[in-house]
Amino acid sequence: MSLKKLGRFEIIREIGKGAMGQVFLANDPKIERNVAIKTIVLPPGTSEEEARETSQRFLREAQAAGKLLHPNIVTIFDVGEADGLAYIAMEYVRGHHLSEFASPERLLPVATVLDLVSRAADALDYAHRRNIVHRDIKPANIMYDSFSNNLKLTDFGIAKLIDANRTRTGIVLGTPAFMSPEQLEGKNVNGHTDLFALGVSLYQLLTGRLPFRGASMTSLMFVIANEPHAAVSSVRPDLPQWLDDVLDRALAKDPNNRFPSGADMAAALRRAA
Repeated sequence: MSLKKLGRFEIIREIGKGAMGQVFLANDPKIERNVAIKTIVLPPGTSEEEARETSQRFLREAQAAGKLLHPNIVTIFDVGEADGLAYIAMEYVRGHHLSEFASPERLLPVATVLDLVSRAADALDYAHRRNIVHRDIKPANIMYDSFSNNLKLTDFGIAKLIDANRTRTGIVLGTPAFMSPEQLEGKNVNGHTDLFALGVSLYQLLTGRLPFRGASMTSLMFVIANEPHAAVSSVRPDLPQWLDDVLDRALAKDPNNRFPSGADMAAALRRAA
């Protein structure tokens, strides 16, 4: 899809592709500010009714996420519909997705990882206290600019839209390796699910590997629901053993055994460090 304009926004170039559409760098001529524009493009075969429902849901979720004003959450400036496309105009964030630092050869310093995850937990706590659950926390949805030491969570509200759109096809949703047991079972999720996913992210950013792995979707789901993860200190012996305690709690199978809130998880990381 090639665009020159969307609503009042002047498209500069495409900067990425998401699960359901494209992301563009654009200019807001009203205030001469660069923004990121995320659009929704439905797959071929989508009925007119499904397209209308999904577009409306996209805008509702974006409006809800737009109420979040936190230094570690990407700010949403506008939502709208133009030329048959629903879109979100949001803060343009420089930097890299943390997924670029989730392989063994590109790990960030441990102190940096703990600081970033603490800030992410604080941001989730802020969102959860406003009854907004991310549903797809993973390194790829966390932006980090090492020059400014800026961290931003992205895509609040989008995961719920994707879930609702794909549930009808019977596809397992989200990013399975980061999903909690209750999310894989299709149960209603809350903040405990985001904290589980943040625990998986912390484990991967520390070790370059995921705590739960399987050769197929079925085996992965079984492992997440039933099998313990390897202690992080056994994967990387130079890590302090207190991190095992933090991750054991973050990755507990029972949501009631996890941290009560993002603030509690952040405090545990900072206190132990």
